Amino acid sequence: MASTAAAEGFPPGCALIEVHIAELQQIFNSLDPTPFRERDLDPKAEAFIAGWAREKHSDAPLGLLIHVDREVASPDHITVVQSAVRDYFKERATVMRRQLRQLFRLGRTSLVIGLVFLAVSILLGNVAEGLLRDTQFAGVARESLLIGGWVAMWRPLEVFLYDWWPIRAEARLFDRLSAMTVRVVPSRST
Repeated sequence: MASTAAAEGFPPGCALIEVHIAELQQIFNSLDPTPFRERDLDPKAEAFIAGWAREKHSDAPLGLLIHVDREVASPDHITVVQSAVRDYFKERATVMRRQLRQLFRLGRTSLVIGLVFLAVSILLGNVAEGLLRDTQFAGVARESLLIGGWVAMWRPLEVFLYDWWPIRAEARLFDRLSAMTVRVVPSRST
């Protein structure tokens, strides 16, 4: 459930994401043995939170309201959960930026390889055309090598024109989620 934040403790105009869980531990991945503050979010919880955040206007601040059914958490425990959620999304943003840098590194390498292959293909096409000048296959050989050279440019063009946009958008989304206000309340009080 998500709504515009009119709730106490959230910034004005905040897009509120509400999560209902039975126990506070459910927000975290049960297979992650790391300490509470550094634990990963449950994949379903992350997908739910990120999915709602994607639908919200990118200028609106985000807020997460966690309704807990069965337990009353201590203020220290709530503070740890708030930090853990924000730290988790901050780490996800860092991972996405690292993935983007790796993609651009791959794109640059692919571009150099593609350009060299294209140049060699053009050169070989011209040589083949010269050698086969008096045959029907001169133009076919030249054009085939030229097409092969341009096909080699497909991957770098794909990286630099299309592949990086979604990764950058995810990094920005995780930045927004890492800055969101997080509140934990017992379900019976809301």
